[in-house]
Amino acid sequence: MFDSADLEHKIDKLTYRHEVPHLREALLNAQYDLKQDARFSVVVVIAGVEGAGKSETVNLLHEWMDPRFLHTVAFDEPLGEERERPRMWRFWRALPPKGKIGILFGAWHTEPVLSRVFGKISKAELEKRVAEIMRFEQMLADEGTLVLKFWFHLTKKQQRKRLRTLEKNRATRWRVTKRDWKYFDRFDAFEETAVQLTRQTSTGEAPWIVVAGADEPYRNLTVGRTLLAAIRERLADKPVDRLPDKNPPLLPPVDHVTVVRALDLDQPMTEEQYGEALEKWQGKLAKLARDAKFKKSGVVAVFEGNDAAGKGGAIRRLTQALDARFYDNHPIAAPSDDERAQPYLWRFWRRVPRLGRFGIFDRSWYGRVLVERVEGFCGEPDWMRAYGEINDFERELVEHGLVVSKFWLAIGKEEQLKRFRAREKTSFKRFKITEDDWRNRKKWDAYEGAVCDMVDRTSTEYAPWTLVEANNKYYARIKVLRTLCKAIEARFETR
Repeated sequence: MFDSADLEHKIDKLTYRHEVPHLREALLNAQYDLKQDARFSVVVVIAGVEGAGKSETVNLLHEWMDPRFLHTVAFDEPLGEERERPRMWRFWRALPPKGKIGILFGAWHTEPVLSRVFGKISKAELEKRVAEIMRFEQMLADEGTLVLKFWFHLTKKQQRKRLRTLEKNRATRWRVTKRDWKYFDRFDAFEETAVQLTRQTSTGEAPWIVVAGADEPYRNLTVGRTLLAAIRERLADKPVDRLPDKNPPLLPPVDHVTVVRALDLDQPMTEEQYGEALEKWQGKLAKLARDAKFKKSGVVAVFEGNDAAGKGGAIRRLTQALDARFYDNHPIAAPSDDERAQPYLWRFWRRVPRLGRFGIFDRSWYGRVLVERVEGFCGEPDWMRAYGEINDFERELVEHGLVVSKFWLAIGKEEQLKRFRAREKTSFKRFKITEDDWRNRKKWDAYEGAVCDMVDRTSTEYAPWTLVEANNKYYARIKVLRTLCKAIEARFETR
C-alpha cells in the first residue's frame, strides 16, 4: 500500500511557485461552484504518520480556500461528553452539510490503529472495526457524500529525521511530544496495522490517497490537485432522479398472514386493572431509573405506530415515572432544510442520549422505510439499504451500553376511524387530526406491508421490536411500561 510513497518524490521550487496560484484559483472556483450546486458535501479525511505534514497541509488548505465554507475538526482521544456517547457520535456531528467541505483530522480510522498497536483490541476486533468503517463510508457515499481520504506517509528514517528537525527549531520544538517518540518506537507495528486498515478500507466509493510526506511542495500539490479533480468530476456528473415513478409493488404472503394481521388487537384490561398496573410499573421504572447501575447505561425508546394509535399517551405514562432532568422527548416531524442537507441518520445521531439518560423518540429513523418509502420521498435503493444502516446504528447504541426498545402500536382500521372522528369533535384534540392523517389512511395496505418488512428486517436480538396491541389504550400503555422495565433489568444483569 505504501510502496510508491516510500520512493523519493520531489517538486522543484520553480514549478511549485508557478503552479500554486493557478491551483488556488481553481480550488476557490470549485469551492464556490460546490456551494452553488449544493447537491453533495465533501468529507476530507486526514490521517497518517506523525510528522508527515498533516497539520501543515490542513493549514494550507485554509489559506488557499474560502474558510467560510471549509470546516475543520481535529479529533484526539474522546473526552467528557464524547465518552458518554457511542464511538461514532462525534464524527457524525462533524459531517459537513451539502455544498460545503469538511476536513476531519484524525477521524474514525485513527483509534482502531492505536488500539491494535498498543494491544487494547485483538486482531479479530480490528477486523470488526474495519467492517464497521467500510459500512459507514459506504453509507456516506450512498447518501451522496464525496469522501476523500489522505494518508500521509513517511519511512521510519524520514520520520526520525523529521522529528529531530522539529525539535532543533525553537519555533517548532513544541510540536514534538513524548507521545510522538512513543509512537515512533512502535513504527513497525504502526505501519503493519496501517497497511492492513488502509488496504481493506480503500474502496471505489472512499479510496485512500497515499501522500509521500517528506517533500512539502510535492505533498501540497498532491492534495490540492486530487481535491480539485475529485470535486470537478463530481460537479460534472448530471443529477440522477432516483425516485420511482410510482410506489414499488408490495408482495404480501399468499395466505395474507402477516405479523400485524396476526395480532389480537382487542386485549382486555379494565380501568381498575389499569390503575393498579400503572402504579406498579411506573414505580418499577422510577426505581430502575434511579439505580446506580443506570448511570452506566441509558435508554433509547422508539415509538412508531398507526396514526391515532396512542403513541403520545404511552409516552406520557412513561415520562410521568421519570425525573424531567434525565430524559429528552423528541417528537420527529419532516426534516428541516438543515437536516435535509445531511445523511438522513444525522439528525438522530445528534439526539442520542448520554449515559444515565432516556432519549424518547415519537417517530424516528424508521421514517425512511415507512413514510419515505410509501410516499415515494426516496428511491427503492435508498430505503432498501436503510434496513442494514439502521441495524448498524442500533448495534452501536447497544454496544455503548444503551437499551434500545422499539414499540409499534397497532390498531385496527375501524378503531382508527372511530378515534379520528372523536378527535374532530373534541376542541382541544382537533390539532391531532390533519389532512395527512386522512390521506395516509387511504394507503393503509401499503403502510401495513412496509411495517411488516420493517419488523422482519430490523427486529434484532439486540434491538427487538415489540408489537403492541393498542385498540385498548390501557393495555397498550401497560405493555410498553412492562416491556421497558424488563429490558432495563436484563441490561443490568449483563453489565
